Amino acid sequence: MVVELALGEPDRLTLENRLAQHGQMQATDYASEAELLAACRRQDIRAFEHLYHTHGARLKSLAYHIVGNRQDAEDAVQETFLKLYRAIQGFQGQSSIGTWLCRIVINVCYDLGRKRQREAEPPSEDRPAPGSPVTLRVALEDALRRINPRHRMVFLLFEVEGLRHAEIASILEVPVGTSKAWLFEAKKELKRLLTEARR
Repeated sequence: MVVELALGEPDRLTLENRLAQHGQMQATDYASEAELLAACRRQDIRAFEHLYHTHGARLKSLAYHIVGNRQDAEDAVQETFLKLYRAIQGFQGQSSIGTWLCRIVINVCYDLGRKRQREAEPPSEDRPAPGSPVTLRVALEDALRRINPRHRMVFLLFEVEGLRHAEIASILEVPVGTSKAWLFEAKKELKRLLTEARR
């Protein structure tokens, strides 16, 4: 990982490729998250590899649901681990590393979305015409894009990623009651939009 940071941006290996190169190393078990965090602070590549293997799939899934395509999701996860590497000394441990990584990937995805919006032409409306047959998946994806972003995030974290409200509240830095309320609102909005899509 030190290699990626030392090289220029165009020459840098992706974090995922670098970790894959270390994949043949014997997995190290850490007795606690504090021990894992200490290894990360020593810049032990095995500790970062452990974090990647433990949290990478969830982070990619979450990123994919925010940005909408696999390449951007993978880029967001790579950027998340680079930010982790750069900021690990400042991590106070007030939440779990997994919670902190989720918070980072969400912010990275939002930054990426804003950057894409600035670069892109105004999007054309490619929603299906009213009355045309639509698969449930397409209708759900369309409805998710249209609901309040806060509600969507809680819905994705709870229903798709399987996190508990306490974890979601920690990631989004809101009270547990707010997480529950936003999930209720998300389901209500989705139900309304999906009902309209069927008409």
